[in-house]
Amino acid sequence: MFHEQRYGDILITTDPARLDLDVIHGFLAQSYWAAGIRREIVERSIRHSICFGAFDGERQVGFARVISDRATYAYVADVFVLPSHRGRGIGKGLMACIAAHPELQRLRLWTLFTRDAHGLYRQYGFGEPRYAERLMEKRQAQPHGPAGAVTAARERTGP
Repeated sequence: MFHEQRYGDILITTDPARLDLDVIHGFLAQSYWAAGIRREIVERSIRHSICFGAFDGERQVGFARVISDRATYAYVADVFVLPSHRGRGIGKGLMACIAAHPELQRLRLWTLFTRDAHGLYRQYGFGEPRYAERLMEKRQAQPHGPAGAVTAARERTGP
């Protein structure tokens, strides 16, 4: 069963069959947080997340995904609205749909990272980390290598 909500003429749904991978990959590959990401990595991330697509008719105009154990923790990632549809409340619609998802209720902790959308996320209860001094991360500068590096290496060495 899919979770869906309508915001005016925009439908937000978790139906994976509706997702337009060309739109999602095209946006993410140009974003500040996933620049150059390969399509197969986007596909894998979608398979292992709860994904929310925003649609204006049949056209996908927004996206968000939640990585969660569905019991204690959730991480909100890859939230975007296409430039042609910004300013219409679609980001709010995505976040409201995420907050209402039946499998994401009563979780102990939600997290996300953002460079420029703090105001949006504050409307849904996000704020400064309670224990910032406890937060640790392990970061790889180019986790998937430069665009095309893996393909080029395979061509040289075989599968």
